[in-house]
Amino acid sequence: MRGDYQQLVDEISAALGAPATLEDRDFGLIAFGAHEGEDDEVMDPVRTRSILQRRSSAAVRAWFEAFGIARARTPLRIPPDPAAGVFRGRICLPVRHRSIVHGYVWVLDDGRLSDLALGGHGAPPDPRITQAMETAARIGALLADEARTGSELGDLLHELLTSGPSGRPAAATALRDALRDTLRFTPGVPLTLVAVVPWEPTDTGTAPLPNLPGLLAACPLRTAGRPRGAAAGHALAALVRLRSTGALTPARTVAEHLLRSPRAGAAPAANDHLPQPRTAISGHLGPPHPAAGIGIGTRELTDLPDTWREALDAARAARAEPRLGPVAQWDAIGSYRLLTALPATGPDPAIGPLLAPSHAELARTAEVFLDCAGQAGRTAQELGIHRQTLYYRLGRVEKLTGLDLDDGGHRLLLHMALKAARLQALQDPRLRQQ
Repeated sequence: MRGDYQQLVDEISAALGAPATLEDRDFGLIAFGAHEGEDDEVMDPVRTRSILQRRSSAAVRAWFEAFGIARARTPLRIPPDPAAGVFRGRICLPVRHRSIVHGYVWVLDDGRLSDLALGGHGAPPDPRITQAMETAARIGALLADEARTGSELGDLLHELLTSGPSGRPAAATALRDALRDTLRFTPGVPLTLVAVVPWEPTDTGTAPLPNLPGLLAACPLRTAGRPRGAAAGHALAALVRLRSTGALTPARTVAEHLLRSPRAGAAPAANDHLPQPRTAISGHLGPPHPAAGIGIGTRELTDLPDTWREALDAARAARAEPRLGPVAQWDAIGSYRLLTALPATGPDPAIGPLLAPSHAELARTAEVFLDCAGQAGRTAQELGIHRQTLYYRLGRVEKLTGLDLDDGGHRLLLHMALKAARLQALQDPRLRQQ
């Protein structure tokens, strides 16, 4: 189908005699026409970024949407704005099907299209514009069909991931048959799931999947209840085909691409009106960032709910611990494999005083000290402080908590409590403080 898009974009380029680019409604690149010419300004920064990164930035998206392209039913002329990186004007052809916008065709104006009649206000459009809009309508029908297929597969994936153990065999069979019929999927090939947290669902159904190797289906899932008491929100589950169960490169590619989507990290959770977490352990992290997790590969569709929990836990760990992300594999998140599986509870009474915002420096020092296996030299270097300053801070930690940092059990309790506090600060609205 992607070859069809390229052919149709080339038809528009030929009809208007100018380079054309097709993007989905989230400004993800689908196809682009060849651009002839030696003028460096022909390839303005916006078009260059779109082609090289296969996506426009959020700022570029907002700039173009300010012209009303999401509501337009006829072509729009977009003027150049060098300050925004738009060196050449554009004609935007909205790609619609049955009143729903599915994308945009952008035609660069190299000076020859400035006087082209676009129609509107009762004036007839130039025949070349009419031809281009007819082609855009054909693109809209293809995108709508692709969206329906993606929605059906996404619904089946959603059913499998949310069904109980007794319902898994039937749900797995339905998904397997749909994948085989629509994508020529061969049962038994290795699969995994990618979780992107947070994710903003579309308001008109499932958008067409990005053209990425191995991406088979995707669906948004509510994350409320994992852990219990966590703030409500959504994550995206993406089903990815692998070359082998241990070769997760296709999943990482999918995860990195999805994290660049404007829907990643844009979802306003139920408690987003509250201040961001500012406990002692999380205060140095800054605002929570979107992250992705990858589960262990499997050949059994009935194993996917367990794989989903692994992917979601890996994404939560990557949000809590930036050094793990922005994309984390479940088998590489260390102690978070245990911590993310535990129910949400308050901090241990001994650790509670250390988590006060006023003790952020002490909590950070204790965490780095334990991450460095209690090696004072490494810890001091990591924190950029003198050893004597380190010893002074650790002494204050012991006095504040009543724990003995020479005792292995006490160290384990403190270390796990600090890591658990990271997860809680990002997920539990009760820990969001001024």
